[in-house]
Amino acid sequence: MFSSIWQDIKNQFSHGNMLTRIILVNIGGFLMLLLASLLLKPFGDGSMYSSFSHSLMVGADWRHNLTHPWVFISHMFLHEGFWHLLWNMLGLYWFGRIVGDLLGDRRVLPMYLLSGLAGGLVYFLMANVASGMGFGSYALGASAAFMGILVVAGVTAPDYLIGLPLLGDVRLKFIVLFFLVLDLVGISQGSNTGGSFGHLGGAAMGLLIASQLRNGNDMTAPLNRVWDAITSFFDNLFSPKRPKPKMAYRNPDLKKQPVGKAARSGNRRASPSEDLSHQEQIDAILDKIKLTGYESLSASEKEFLFNASNK
Repeated sequence: MFSSIWQDIKNQFSHGNMLTRIILVNIGGFLMLLLASLLLKPFGDGSMYSSFSHSLMVGADWRHNLTHPWVFISHMFLHEGFWHLLWNMLGLYWFGRIVGDLLGDRRVLPMYLLSGLAGGLVYFLMANVASGMGFGSYALGASAAFMGILVVAGVTAPDYLIGLPLLGDVRLKFIVLFFLVLDLVGISQGSNTGGSFGHLGGAAMGLLIASQLRNGNDMTAPLNRVWDAITSFFDNLFSPKRPKPKMAYRNPDLKKQPVGKAARSGNRRASPSEDLSHQEQIDAILDKIKLTGYESLSASEKEFLFNASNK
């Protein structure tokens, strides 16, 4: 049973969209801290577990963050509470799908990372300014990253209808406003002040990303180039090297063939679209829209999709 579950998880991670991978990494981070808690808390009066978990969280002390620079990334994939994880992942799934469908799946991870990074930095800055947030405080969770993606979705499609229990269809812009007000109330009442500041930092980054996209500046592009370079490096590192093809036979009469005739016979190649069925061409275009958006289609692809939709 466990091998089957593990195989399903690997298949989802390998073939699922970026949102699915982010959620799986967050679940893995939660299980890692849970296992560490079970193994380490009985020793050293819980200090061993605290030392381990804090090494992965953003701290209010600049010396902690300077000696643990990875915490600005690792903290956004960790949760200690089940309900904290559940609500963050549900929200990320609901609104991340909107972002992926409208703006392209490739932009989801950079938005998540940039928003989470902004949330961690704002938390650190405010922890050194606001009262009641001393050097012993730490932050973790995907809430700031979720807020960034939520705001991007709200700015991109403010009138998108979301079906909510008891309330019915609610426009996305009002859901964004509700979460922002919730954090402002938390700050005013001193409830999870550091976390609320971090959430607003993530929301501000989401607003910046969405506004820059409207102006034609894609802030996610540099991170995507870095990601492509990393994945390409590991693909080349672990993929088996194929031997170079060797010529086994050469037609001795090839030199006798007229150049014009050889060129005419060699230039005729079937285009990729000719090798695909009508439905396969439609599926390929829809996949391209999901990854890079409708505007990335060529004129011929748009015309083909339009004609196919009228049949």
